[in-house]
Amino acid sequence: MDKNTILVVDDDKTNLILAQNILTPHYRIAASNSGSTALKYLQNHLPDLILLDINMPEMDGFEVLERIRQNEETKSIPVIFLTADNLAETEIKCFQMGAMDYVTKPFVPDILLSRVDKTMELDRYRHNLENMVKEQAEKITEDARRISAIQDSVIVGMANLIESRDGSTGKHVKNTQMYVRLIANELHSRGLFPMELTDDYIQDLCKAAPLHDVGKIKVPDAILQKPGKLTPEEFDAMKMHTTYSRKIIKMIIGDVEDEHYVRIVEDIAMYHHERWDGTGYPTGLARDDIPLSARIMAVADVFDALYEERVYKPPVRPIERIMQIMSEGRGTQFDPVIIDVFMEMLPTLKKVLGIG
Repeated sequence: MDKNTILVVDDDKTNLILAQNILTPHYRIAASNSGSTALKYLQNHLPDLILLDINMPEMDGFEVLERIRQNEETKSIPVIFLTADNLAETEIKCFQMGAMDYVTKPFVPDILLSRVDKTMELDRYRHNLENMVKEQAEKITEDARRISAIQDSVIVGMANLIESRDGSTGKHVKNTQMYVRLIANELHSRGLFPMELTDDYIQDLCKAAPLHDVGKIKVPDAILQKPGKLTPEEFDAMKMHTTYSRKIIKMIIGDVEDEHYVRIVEDIAMYHHERWDGTGYPTGLARDDIPLSARIMAVADVFDALYEERVYKPPVRPIERIMQIMSEGRGTQFDPVIIDVFMEMLPTLKKVLGIG
C-alpha cells in the first residue's frame, strides 16, 4: 500500500531533517524551506497533509495557509502548524485560520508522530463521510427522478384514459404537450415574458399540460361522443369540465405536489378556454388577467383540435388553412404576442408533423 505524502515547510534545515527522520518510516516526505517554494510545489502536487512553520521570512505560515485555502485544488488539504511560540493567542489564531492542529518546537518525536497520525485518521474519516453523503445524495436524487418519472407516466396515462372517452386515441394529450413545449421555448428564446418564463416554469408548464382536460371525466359520454353540434344545454354541461378539472386537481395532487406546479396545473385546466377579449369561459377573464400558462395552452389546444380528426369534425387541411383560421383570432381569442410567434413557427410545426 502506498504511503501518504506529507509536505514539511520550515526555513530551519535542522527541523526539516528532524521531521523527516521521525516521519519517514511511516510516510513519504516532501520538504520545503520557504512559503514560496511550498506554494510552487503545490502547483503540481497534492500532499495528504502539510506541516507548516509559522515564523518564516518573507512569507509566514499564516499567509501561506491563506493562499492554500484560496486555491480550489488545495483548500481541503489538512494543515498542522509548527511553532516555537507557546502563547495562547498563537494557538487561537492557528485554529481560527483553519489548522487541524499545531505542534510546538523543538519536536518531541512521539508527540509529532501521534499528532500526524491522528490528523491523518480524522481526514480519512472526513473523506469517508463526504463520500457517504455524496452517495446518499445521488441515491436520493435518482430516487426522486424515478418517482417523478412514475408520477408523470401516471398523469399522462390518466389523461389519455379520460381523452379516449371522446373518441380521441391519446394523441391529443401527447400533441398538446409537445405544442406547449415548442411555444414556451420559442417565447423564451425571444426574451418574451421573461419574469414568468423561467426554465422551472417551462418544465412545470409542460408537465402540467396533459391535465388540462382532466375534468372531462365528469362530463357524460353522450355529450363527449356526440358527432353533431351540441345544444346550448349540452354545451353548458361541456363547459363545466374546466371547473371540474380544478376541483379534481386539488383533490389528487394538491397536497402532494409542489405548490408552483399545482398552481400552473389549476390555471391551465381552469382558464384555457378563456378568450383574450373576455368572452370565454368559465369566468370571462380578459387579456393579461388570464394566466400565461392558460394563454399558451389555448393556442396549443385549438391547433391540435383543428389538425386532428374528432367525432364531430374531420381534420382541417392544409396546415396553412389552420394558421389562417387561428390568425383571425388574434386579439379576440388569442394573446396577440403568442399567436404572432406561433404563426412564425409554421416551418417548425411542419417539421415535427412530418409535412413536406
